[in-house]
Order: sequence, then structure tokens, then C-alpha cells
Amino acid sequence: MDSPDTTGFTWGMSNDNATSMTPEDLELVRRPLHGFLSVAAGPSPAQPRPVWFEATDGGTVELFTEPDAVKVRRLRRAPRASLVVAAPVGEREHWVSISGHVTIETDGAHELAQRLAERYWDLDDPTRADDLAAILSEKQLRLVIHPDKVSRFRF
Repeated sequence: MDSPDTTGFTWGMSNDNATSMTPEDLELVRRPLHGFLSVAAGPSPAQPRPVWFEATDGGTVELFTEPDAVKVRRLRRAPRASLVVAAPVGEREHWVSISGHVTIETDGAHELAQRLAERYWDLDDPTRADDLAAILSEKQLRLVIHPDKVSRFRF
């Protein structure tokens, strides 16, 4: 619930029991922003990494990765992850955190990579087109985060 503060701004944090994204959350996460992915790392602290991602109409969040990535090994041991997406500097503060269990899928990764490259890169640039071709020439996995908890802040 949003509450006014003494400066006239409104701020709000989510109910910690939310399991799905609101229309406002989707508006933020469907922009070409980097998300910061954290996976379980056992006794070591999580090491967030910037990633491309896609929020699906089904309420999941998907990303692609190489099969031998450290995050895949960690997810095979403990299939939980979180993704935080924040509005860039210069905009009102707004972030969404999505955490949940992860499935590792062997299908659909190249199609996802193609869509995300179109979202994040100018593929008319020959260098970026070559970068995408290199990604598509390698085996990729699709990681699917099934939200158990969605938190947000908007100021």
C-alpha cells in the first residue's frame, strides 16, 4: 500500500507474500534492462550477475545460458534463484525482486536468445549480428524462474 511521506512523494513496498508480478512490475521488467541474477552458492555468499531476461505471459522469468556455466552447476544442486531489476539512474526509484524455484530446460534457448538480442542490441550492427551468430552456434540452456515471492519498491 502506498503512503505519502512528508515531502509529498509516495512510496510503497509489496506484501512479502506476493507470488506474481503486478502490471506495474511487468511494465518495468519488460523494458530492456539488465536483471541481476543470484543463485544458491552453498556456504559462499551469492554472486549476482547481470543477465538478459524475459518475463513471460505465464508469469515466469526466462534467461539463457551455456550448459557449463557455474550457475547451471549451482542450480542443479539447489534449484533456487532470484532476479532483481531496477529502474536506471535518473528515474524514480523502482525495483522488482523475483525469487523462486528454477527449472533447466533444453529446448527454446536459441529462440529466447534471438528475441533477447533483438531487445537489447541493434542487430543491424554487423558486430552485434556476429555476436548473436556466435551465441546461436553454441548449445544453450533455458533457465525458467517460477516465482514463489515477488517484492517491489517504488518511490
